Amino acid sequence: MTTKDDAGRISQMLQENEAAIGAEWLAQLEAISVRGTSAAREQLRNHCQQFLAAVTTATRAGELDNIEHRSWDEVRDLLAEISSSRAKSGSTPSDTATFVFSLKQPVFKYLRQFFADDAPALASASWMISTLLDKLGLYTIEVFQKTKDMIIVRQQQELLELSTPVVKLWNGILALPLIGTLDSARTQVVMENILQKIVDTGASIAIIDITGVPTVDTLVAQHLMKTIAAARLMGADCIISGIRPQIAQTIVHLGVNLEDVMTKATLADAFLVALERTGTALVSKHGA
Repeated sequence: MTTKDDAGRISQMLQENEAAIGAEWLAQLEAISVRGTSAAREQLRNHCQQFLAAVTTATRAGELDNIEHRSWDEVRDLLAEISSSRAKSGSTPSDTATFVFSLKQPVFKYLRQFFADDAPALASASWMISTLLDKLGLYTIEVFQKTKDMIIVRQQQELLELSTPVVKLWNGILALPLIGTLDSARTQVVMENILQKIVDTGASIAIIDITGVPTVDTLVAQHLMKTIAAARLMGADCIISGIRPQIAQTIVHLGVNLEDVMTKATLADAFLVALERTGTALVSKHGA
């Protein structure tokens, strides 16, 4: 357990040797990151200076065994910022933790000099510093992973939105081509996108094309019906296109009721029906 006297002597050692420790630590990190750009090296230098200064200040409170203590707030905030930026820039958790763990070597060097005549105190101080930096290093990994998880969730949401585009084919006619599996999360995005587009364009017909949907089971059929019902509440009728023979057989086998929904084999057929319903006629011109 950390005593106030031990912590005070460690804090004194850090204050007296902060510049030297920082210089050796930075040189060690720069040797590892030999391919870094000048901007990256400058950022690394700033991070090292800020972190070491914050740690030195935090040790004055004597709470070396509790990084959750308010005296470590600045250190945790700084590590959270560093870890998040590294997670966004493509660094690995190992690289991020190494930023903290690599500080041990220069700190231990000056600990040995400071406690040269007191072996028991040196052993105690070395253990305290090692445990402290381990905790801070693990903290960087936790923040790094949380940031990565947030990035993954955001990217998944963006992919969902990109995979459900609503296209305006004609005045009053929208098309929603679906590709891939239609699950609950994606259905919600589909519904939101198509309803918003109906509001934006005032469309009266929406074509939902399932040519790219590999299979249609009871759950997928339910999702489609919910989307159609929501569109109808907004004043737009729906046509389902892309009904292949295998999907038609599956729908019949599942007993899904699509009697009140217009279905067509292809998007082109559905588009022609939509044009007729909106009172639009296409005239074919043949060359001489």
